[in-house]
Amino acid sequence: MGLLLKIFIPLLGAALAFYFYPASENFNEEMLRWKRVIVTGASSGIGEQMAYHLARMEAHLLLTARTEAKLQKVVERCLELGAASARYIIGSMDSPTLPEEVLREAENAWGGLDMLILNHIGQSGFTYFNGDVEHVRKLMEINFVSYVALATAALPMLKESEGSIVVVSSIAGRSSGPFTAPYSATKFALDGFFSSLRQELIIDKANVSITLCILGYINTESAVRAVSHVIPDTPAPKEECALEIIRGGALRRREVRYPPWTVSSILLIRSIAPEFLDSIIRRSYRVENVRR
Repeated sequence: MGLLLKIFIPLLGAALAFYFYPASENFNEEMLRWKRVIVTGASSGIGEQMAYHLARMEAHLLLTARTEAKLQKVVERCLELGAASARYIIGSMDSPTLPEEVLREAENAWGGLDMLILNHIGQSGFTYFNGDVEHVRKLMEINFVSYVALATAALPMLKESEGSIVVVSSIAGRSSGPFTAPYSATKFALDGFFSSLRQELIIDKANVSITLCILGYINTESAVRAVSHVIPDTPAPKEECALEIIRGGALRRREVRYPPWTVSSILLIRSIAPEFLDSIIRRSYRVENVRR
């Protein structure tokens, strides 16, 4: 994110790599074999890639998204790749009835659930905040409230299976930049809710893990379309990102940071010099390309 930040990243990243990715953590793809997994936002981008990875690991899959034609193709590909089973439910996550419908399908099909991956997202522009409060309200419904609703509906089954909740979030939910006010608000909300819920589960001795995924700039079609004219960085690969998310969930990590060095370094700089980081971000953006 600019020359100065690019200097910081390799220096800080080398020191932090062992801390964030200890060698003692061994991921085996058999950890996911025959596991019952829900993936939301699975018709494209990171969600689609997670579905393919899980299919290769022979998991049972229930995928959700808004577009049926795309979901059908993803399900077909998952079966070709070796999924133990694959099915889908279409719908928009701003529907108050969809969470219960999704979890009812999981219970009817599998009798339980091992992992809930919350990955869907509402559309929001990369631009100056224009005062549209209704947009903020709708985005909170999709990006935050529906996550809470799905997790709440899934908890009884996850407690029974001692399963996992994986929440796909963003660096914008830890370190706000310009032009993302509504989106950033929803991601900060996810961090607050699920970090609090994690502690309550521990207090109650409920063996359900919560993994929060803090993602940087990833080369999904929607992200590149939204920000490539403003952010000159090269986005990280969605395929590798998807695998890191699955690995983190299977290992029951508290957090996944991807790209690891970039995200960890940004968060460290923010904790010790927030104004300096803000100035770097502002200078690295092509602000002249942002429409008001």
